[in-house]
Amino acid sequence: MSEANFQDFQRRLREIDQRHKRLSVGYVRLVERDGLLVPVDAKPMRRRFNPRGVAIILAMFLVFKGFLLFYLGPGTYASRVGALEEGTVFERMGAWIMQADPVTHWIATQITMMF
Repeated sequence: MSEANFQDFQRRLREIDQRHKRLSVGYVRLVERDGLLVPVDAKPMRRRFNPRGVAIILAMFLVFKGFLLFYLGPGTYASRVGALEEGTVFERMGAWIMQADPVTHWIATQITMMF
């Protein structure tokens, strides 16, 4: 008789686990001190990659490059980037990033028209 009760108990545990797996989307199983299972709403997952934030940082960087090109002038800006191209690997990467592209020239032109 005790074996039948144990098998019935195991069957009920499997059913509870299966129900929990079906409901686990959006819920967290919380086990109270008395063993009672209480479903609790899970916090929504936040995106780790925010494309809007990346776009804002990229735009700010391009404005910074445009302002440097406006402030230093094309000749001085090009000579400083050229000096970076002759340095270490990190300086060469910085030179590649800081080279004046069409967007940087356009931003510098817009700043020139404002002043």
